[in-house]
Amino acid sequence: MPPGANAAADAPGPARQLTVAAVARLAGVSAPTVSKVLNGRAGVAPETRRRVERLLREQGYRRPEKVARAASVEVVFYGLQGHVGVDLMRGVKRVAAGHGLAVAFTDALQEESVGRNWAQELLARRPAGVIVFHMGFTPEQHALLSASGLPLVAVDPPSEPLLPVPSVAAANRHGAVAAAQHLLDLGHDRVGVVTGPLERLCSRERLTGVRTALAAAGASLDEQLVRAGMWFSFEEGLAHGRELLRLADPPTAVLCGNDLQALGVYEAAREAGVDIPGELSVVGFDDISYARWCGPPLTTVRQPFAELGATAAELVLALAAGEAVTRTRIELATSLTVRASTAPPPR
Repeated sequence: MPPGANAAADAPGPARQLTVAAVARLAGVSAPTVSKVLNGRAGVAPETRRRVERLLREQGYRRPEKVARAASVEVVFYGLQGHVGVDLMRGVKRVAAGHGLAVAFTDALQEESVGRNWAQELLARRPAGVIVFHMGFTPEQHALLSASGLPLVAVDPPSEPLLPVPSVAAANRHGAVAAAQHLLDLGHDRVGVVTGPLERLCSRERLTGVRTALAAAGASLDEQLVRAGMWFSFEEGLAHGRELLRLADPPTAVLCGNDLQALGVYEAAREAGVDIPGELSVVGFDDISYARWCGPPLTTVRQPFAELGATAAELVLALAAGEAVTRTRIELATSLTVRASTAPPPR
């Protein structure tokens, strides 16, 4: 009989009562080996580590014991975007400093590109809490951090969480409704959309907001005017902007998934000799600093990134202190900032 074959009978009933020893019996390894996996320490064969991680995930294990924490909060990004990341970190820092904690960050995309196991290394550092702003966060990584007992909060999660991890996000749908309503009020009835990747929750909510605003006005979104990007990039805005402006009946306004895509549409309009806002209105999302400096200044939906960071920090430190958290999803208000990139459509 293989090691651990009778462990299921030995393990306590409810998954949350599993001990390290019970997990070790199920995996056919020693309890110190399971502890090494939970603490991100070396000395475990890759196949054994994967087997233990799989069992921790399948059994819903969560570490009950108190462990020593480093005096820091760590923010995990997947590709660090300067304008967004800096504001988010400022908010985290403001709250963490009030608790005497430092703030560190991990760029998981960069770590993975050089073959480093960022999740394992994060476990080894054992910060007081982890804030994840991570488009590429896998369910396996999610489950491992959760099993380790690290207090964990997600900012703008890419989808509805598979595990009960608290999250903080901007009111994406409300922001898109406000942006679309602004264009409708100006008289636009042919509105194009350049959105982010539709597997992401925020992209779907923004597209739903546009549809909601149009439907309330008795109109519908022309699907031929919708383009989906992959990374919210300038290059996507440029490519999709070119496509939309080459149509026989192009849109008179374009709503973009973020400000970088909007700036790409600006360049597409410049190439085509299309005036903004005289012939084309453009709306972004985020309100990064460049939105005020481009010509013309960009109408956009402001996301409160510093406030998102501060709220996530407050939430993760409450978890670290053992406080009961009743609100597992918090939405912060967005606001439409009207500048010079929008005007009534040409006659």
